[in-house]
Amino acid sequence: MKLLATTALSLSLLALALAQAGQTQVPCSDRAQTVEVRRNGSQPSIKRPAENFTGSVRIDPLFSARDPSRMAGSSVTFEPGARTAWHTHPVGQHLIVTAGVGRTQQWGGSVEEIKPGDVVWCPPGV
Repeated sequence: MKLLATTALSLSLLALALAQAGQTQVPCSDRAQTVEVRRNGSQPSIKRPAENFTGSVRIDPLFSARDPSRMAGSSVTFEPGARTAWHTHPVGQHLIVTAGVGRTQQWGGSVEEIKPGDVVWCPPGV
């Protein structure tokens, strides 16, 4: 899959990899019962890895996976003309467009324009 921003584009990238088969529910009484609040701006932005992106891209981590979940999320902002390199995710990925307009494409497929409110599902290995 490849993303290209035609205007500033912000995505909430949720690597939703929930392996539900074989999971068991842990009763609330067996888990730590502390609510954690991370304040907006309290985590530093990450510079884009040059091998994964072209152009100006900022990655703001939102949350990392915690057992038993495999779900993590980041907010990624693409400036006009910025894009990702062709890549796949072994367990798939959800993209939620929060601002701007961009494009996504599956290898060999048609280009799809994506806008705020759109949710894109990229299957495992695609």
